[in-house]
Amino acid sequence: MKKTLVLLLLFAPCFLRAQTVKTFEGIDASQVLKPGFDIDPNGAVGTKQYMEWVDVAYQAYDKVTFAPVWSAPQPGSTPWKLNGMKDCYGFAGDGVILFDRLASRWVVAAHTIGSTGTYFYCVAISSTDDLSSTSLKWFTYEFLLNPFLGLNTQGHPYYPDWPKLGTWGDAYYLGFDLLDKDNGFLPIGVSACALDRTNMLVGGVANPMQCFSDPDPIPTVGTLFLSHSLIPADVEGTTAPPTGRHEYFVSIQNPPNDGKSTTSNLINLWDFHVDWVNPANSTFTNSQLTVPVYTPGCYNPNRVLSTVCIPEASTKNTGEFIDSVGDRMMPRLSYRNFGTYESFLISHTVQTSTNRNQQTGIRWYELRGAGVPTVKQSGTLLPGASMYRFMSSIAQDKTGFAAAGFSVSSAATHPGIRASHWSLRTTPAPKDVVLWSGSGDEENSSRWGDYDSMTVDPVDGCTFWYVNEYFATNQTGNAINWNTRIANFKLSTCH
Repeated sequence: MKKTLVLLLLFAPCFLRAQTVKTFEGIDASQVLKPGFDIDPNGAVGTKQYMEWVDVAYQAYDKVTFAPVWSAPQPGSTPWKLNGMKDCYGFAGDGVILFDRLASRWVVAAHTIGSTGTYFYCVAISSTDDLSSTSLKWFTYEFLLNPFLGLNTQGHPYYPDWPKLGTWGDAYYLGFDLLDKDNGFLPIGVSACALDRTNMLVGGVANPMQCFSDPDPIPTVGTLFLSHSLIPADVEGTTAPPTGRHEYFVSIQNPPNDGKSTTSNLINLWDFHVDWVNPANSTFTNSQLTVPVYTPGCYNPNRVLSTVCIPEASTKNTGEFIDSVGDRMMPRLSYRNFGTYESFLISHTVQTSTNRNQQTGIRWYELRGAGVPTVKQSGTLLPGASMYRFMSSIAQDKTGFAAAGFSVSSAATHPGIRASHWSLRTTPAPKDVVLWSGSGDEENSSRWGDYDSMTVDPVDGCTFWYVNEYFATNQTGNAINWNTRIANFKLSTCH
């Protein structure tokens, strides 16, 4: 049975008079055929429903009643099975749910692992914005990734990991990491692709993907790539980017891998221009932006790919910590066109303590500019005396108020779900909202999913919707019993 909770939160009169937070249960492990530890909860709000992806399954919920659309979560491969597209039957996780606000259509996407070392990226576009409609059908596509993966010295293709998709006016844009499976899944580079959104929206034949890589060409002997995990811009609101506007990706710039460096003051900006008429004119260029100095969350200069340090209430007994995934930016790169200016928001987990305690908080950046965007402002959502914040996602409403959702945990607190919100125009101190308090720990794994998502209602332009995971009871032994919670709230400043 789905539980719904409504909280009325009172804030200082000078900021917000009152705010209603509504939460309800999303998918939990008991509803998934073969649940895993790494569940990647994410979703989006549309015109009529909220749609959630977890592990390798999805479900949708009515925006008003929160009633599920389907009697049970649907296997992630459902749209492709309905169309007999066998290359997309076996998903490897890393699913993404988007609502294309410019077209009022749902987008479901994930990658597969073929038994012969072939990899596909599978995308499904709904024919309607109403997932409960009897006329709903899916336009499904499979894109072979192998031509854009490169080969290592063993002749094996690099593994396409952590794919992220964004909606733009001229394409759907995809970024993914290139990992060397024969070298401990070492990240050796990235690829970025443009997908033919125009034809995909009507179920037409899609033009071939246009892809670029960094390094270019992809090496057979790769070294640790410190700028991995690209996040493509994804349109918030219903105002499209200006015609001809390039798409942008953002990624972290990790500290030098020299065994001693722990800080960086750079992030990467990737400019993708696609030309569907003459692909030879398409370009993909990288530049760097200077930002306030940061240490990636849970960073260890001697083990730079390990970002595990988040304590739970049970850690003192189990020795189990949670992975902060602090070595990368977190989706989404939320874009909103206000007419007089364009704004991009992105966030990631950083260390907030300078002593041996690796306490973490959330760093955020706003980029602006009609040409190549630059850093307008940034800040850090600090966790207080003992709480750790990690696994964030950020968006902004139509009035320029930002909200970031994230997980929290500490040596005295079970992992839970919170959010902070503030004005990007007047930048007052962020205000915290408790969205859900967990009552259990993950005692048998460090994997806490790799990402979540904050989105804004395309109808009112005000209501934030956020999904993340928690535990109702301790997960021990071989058990897998995670839960997810979906929350929405609207600030009184937005009408």
